Amino acid sequence: MSPLPHALLVLAIYLVPFLVLGWLAKRWLGRWMESRGVDLGQYRADQGPNRRPRDAFLLGAWRKEDP
Repeated sequence: MSPLPHALLVLAIYLVPFLVLGWLAKRWLGRWMESRGVDLGQYRADQGPNRRPRDAFLLGAWRKEDP
């Protein structure tokens, strides 16, 4: 097998399970939140406009979470 197809096969073997697990988790969480009648926008609205901004670490970078 030449190097390029082998590299793509290895990439697929390592990457596809993470993508599938992420997709399944997203679907499960969406159904769970829908069954309880909650969504992220409602959660943030419940916190009110005076909630304090906070630092969040997301995907290897720090960012400010504005209210």
